[in-house]
Amino acid sequence: MNMQNLQRMIMGQMGGQGGELPDMPLADTSEQIYISSLSLLKMLKHGRAGVPFEVMGLMLGEIVDEYTVKVVDVFAMPQSGTSVSVESVDPVFQTNMLDMLKQTQRSEIVVGWYHSHPGFGCWLSGVDINTQQSFEQLNNKAVAVVVDPIQSVKGKVVIDAFRLINPQITMYGSEPRQTTSNVGHINKPSLLALYHGLNKHYYSIAVSYTHL
Repeated sequence: MNMQNLQRMIMGQMGGQGGELPDMPLADTSEQIYISSLSLLKMLKHGRAGVPFEVMGLMLGEIVDEYTVKVVDVFAMPQSGTSVSVESVDPVFQTNMLDMLKQTQRSEIVVGWYHSHPGFGCWLSGVDINTQQSFEQLNNKAVAVVVDPIQSVKGKVVIDAFRLINPQITMYGSEPRQTTSNVGHINKPSLLALYHGLNKHYYSIAVSYTHL
């Protein structure tokens, strides 16, 4: 399945909100994603069921404003092998899922995607970055969530959320985003994440949990 087919399938769900990043307000550390308890449980369950392979799914919810995204539910997407690339997504499953959402008249839209990194922490690979680019082309507020189902133990969930950094900003040596708040809530970057481009190609967003 190629990128164009994926874009056509979820364009209606995302509302065609994509735009040129330079016209948008500068990303801010006050950005936050709220994940419902149900969504978190489903992501962890899906991730653990897939070990040792990576798994992937769509996140449904609401983009509240420039700084806030709410995730109320998630849907697992079947795939093959260890890949989390868009090509491995089952197009029939995804088409049926979006059709069922329309039939149930759910108001949520696709606000991003999640995938697991079983045992090796939260960061974005080159394939993940390409996948996130396809989501941000449709909606520049789309979020990529990564969860580690192996390192997550009772009372501690290893999870992080990311958005891409506009390469035009880094090209001119500017700071990728303003620093206003939530700094203490953003995960401390690991050396592995920094090695894989954190704060260079993408940045972390503070994650909170809700009982929606």
